[in-house]
Amino acid sequence: MMRFATLGPDDSNHALILRRYLAERGLEHASITLVDDFPSAFESLVARRLDYVLQVTAHPAHADCVGRYMHRAFPVDSFIAASRPLAIVARRDRPHPRSLALQPATRHYTDLADWPEQREMPTIVAVAEAVLDGEVDAGLMAEEMIEQHADRLRLIRPLGAALDTWVLFGHRPLDRGPMLWPEAPITERFRDACRAPSPGR
Repeated sequence: MMRFATLGPDDSNHALILRRYLAERGLEHASITLVDDFPSAFESLVARRLDYVLQVTAHPAHADCVGRYMHRAFPVDSFIAASRPLAIVARRDRPHPRSLALQPATRHYTDLADWPEQREMPTIVAVAEAVLDGEVDAGLMAEEMIEQHADRLRLIRPLGAALDTWVLFGHRPLDRGPMLWPEAPITERFRDACRAPSPGR
């Protein structure tokens, strides 16, 4: 059985995207391990306790993992996928919220100038937990949390889904060198642009 890992917990965006990826590849029965951090996942990958690790390129640890495990962990697949729709969500019992929790990769998703107190969290799930526990007034989190806790949370600003690039790493490189996806959706746009008449004709 192939062994895949990504960042947990179970309701994290990484876990959601990994399950969707495996379903698209027809690998629903693969083993999934959810980890607390990426360095431990990559250590298990290069030690061959795992076969693959999925990581979003927007994660703060991505560049470090690519460099640290160069020639030991190899990108073997990549794709574009949307996250759960995000939003700034506040506690209902904080009518004038001032403190905001966020995962660092989401810092520039919207203007946060109105939030004088900002606290970084390792995951979007941790952001939601901090808000629900009353540690902060509001958080940048999955919008679906409002439905799950309608009596405690309210919407401040919807942000929609982020389109991210995801990379699957393996412990051995592909048999062929770097390659392009021959029929990637963008190729149709390229063909249309080539067929379009030049300006002025």
